[in-house]
Amino acid sequence: MISLALTLVLIAFVVRLLQVQAVDASAYAAKAAQNRYVDYVLAAERGEITDRSGVALATSVDAYTITADPTLFTRKQLKIDDGPEQAAALLAPILGVDQAGLVKKLRPANKNLRYVVLANRQTPQVWKQIKDLKSALNTKASTDPTTVNVVAGVLAVPTTRRVYPNGDLAAGILGWVNADGKGGGGVEQQLNKDLTGKDGKVRYAQSGGLQVPTAGSTETPAVPGADVELTIDRDIQWAAQNAITEQVKKSKADRGYVIVQDTRTGEILAMANAPGFDPNDLSQASAASLGNAAVQDAYEPGSTAKVMTMAAVLQENAATPLTHVVVPNRLHRGDRLFQDDVDHATWNLTLNGVLAKSSNIGTIEAAGQLGKTQPEVNQVLYSYLRKFGIGSYSGLNFPGETKGILAPADKWSTSQQYTIPFGQGMSLNALQAASVYSTVANGGVRVEPTLVRGTKGPDGRFTPAATPKKTRVISAKTAKTLAQMLESVVDDEQGTGGKAAIPGYRVAGKTGTANRVDPATGKYKGYTSSFAGFAPADNPRITVYCAIQNATSGSYFGGQICGPIYKQVMEFALKTLQVPPTGAKAANLPVTFTP
Repeated sequence: MISLALTLVLIAFVVRLLQVQAVDASAYAAKAAQNRYVDYVLAAERGEITDRSGVALATSVDAYTITADPTLFTRKQLKIDDGPEQAAALLAPILGVDQAGLVKKLRPANKNLRYVVLANRQTPQVWKQIKDLKSALNTKASTDPTTVNVVAGVLAVPTTRRVYPNGDLAAGILGWVNADGKGGGGVEQQLNKDLTGKDGKVRYAQSGGLQVPTAGSTETPAVPGADVELTIDRDIQWAAQNAITEQVKKSKADRGYVIVQDTRTGEILAMANAPGFDPNDLSQASAASLGNAAVQDAYEPGSTAKVMTMAAVLQENAATPLTHVVVPNRLHRGDRLFQDDVDHATWNLTLNGVLAKSSNIGTIEAAGQLGKTQPEVNQVLYSYLRKFGIGSYSGLNFPGETKGILAPADKWSTSQQYTIPFGQGMSLNALQAASVYSTVANGGVRVEPTLVRGTKGPDGRFTPAATPKKTRVISAKTAKTLAQMLESVVDDEQGTGGKAAIPGYRVAGKTGTANRVDPATGKYKGYTSSFAGFAPADNPRITVYCAIQNATSGSYFGGQICGPIYKQVMEFALKTLQVPPTGAKAANLPVTFTP
């Protein structure tokens, strides 16, 4: 009977052994591996963003994601009940995070959880502090049995952290990277897929929070993201940003923008906003300053838009620069009485003088020559505004970009029929406004603005950006005539843009002072002050556009506060790009006529 009992027991053992080692071997091995092996992601290094010369505007540096194995903080492991609380008290000041939040992560509801992230993308100094803490506790525990190393289960995964070496320079263009390592705005968001690359993966055996070196490991390497080269020139960007920041502060304005564009290629050399923000520390940034207001703000441009009306008038052969325009003090049209920005006796102006003195009344009269009826006038002007890019996206595909507001011609109200010719009753963004002047400067051909020159992949191969779309808007003859008329705005003593003059260079430009719609109330409040132009006027290379919103201290006229910015930025850009004066004499078209 004893032999029979032992035989039955041995048979039971053999059956169970066969079940464990043969039948269910793979299932038990998987459970063992699940508890013993740890997986973590190898973050791909994010590509750099550089200016046109290869100077880094956004780059990545070494960092560590601090992680933990919650099973190493239990009573079974540490022999104490408050292991998570003690560990959180030590780690919270180092990581700069909430202590209670750490406790929740170290004592999760899922008792089998083996991996939690305590803090993302910490500096090497932070990880060194934690390693020193672990080492100190280990040393003390070796001599004092009552000491427990409560942070033994804290680990680190090598990764990278995004930094912006130039602080707030071009922040509106660059954007930022969020806590998850994804682009949260600007080019970082727009080209996030290219910049991110492809994460890798590492799997290794661990015991007590340490890797078992003899157990082997598997690794799928990460593929770095592509580098992005912008069209921006860092030095010109600095000059533009410094100029607009100072003027916004001086004028106590809401905000301002400056665009610098290569007239021939459409490349954006600078796009500055004020106030800005430092993407290295978003905690100090206000909601109003985040983003890129130069493409996200829609506003009524005012008199800088008159160049499009004049382009239509010249192109349609409705008038010439020497056409006589009698400008009364008041003009009754529709249901409104229009006036210029200053009271005056009747002016006897040429069409050139209408632009030079920025006469609203004269512009209305000139636009009236575009058709035999007002609806026909509206339709012709609308077609030219659309050709110049008004009411359409610029082609940048920039996050948050506005296309502005331009109602169809048959929807224009009675007042819009007469205000749109001088830049009220429609809206655009700063880049669209700059592009209008670049179109005139480029002989009447509109080149879609570009911000990215190309990308360089992990293999080092450079891929240039797609060639921008080109559209002829007006003839080369009309563009040349417009450039000569715009010179009168700056050079003639009766022009409104004298403060934009640059000694030695022929400068074409236009002032603008528009009633401004307050975004908060939807009603007119304050002014949009602007100046747009290009140089050299007879052989254009660079366009500069400046706008300031709601200046409340000092002058609010565009020629007074944006003209000097145009001059400062244009002078710097001409010197930086080594553009010499042409030496040719200006046309000096007449501004007035004698009846």
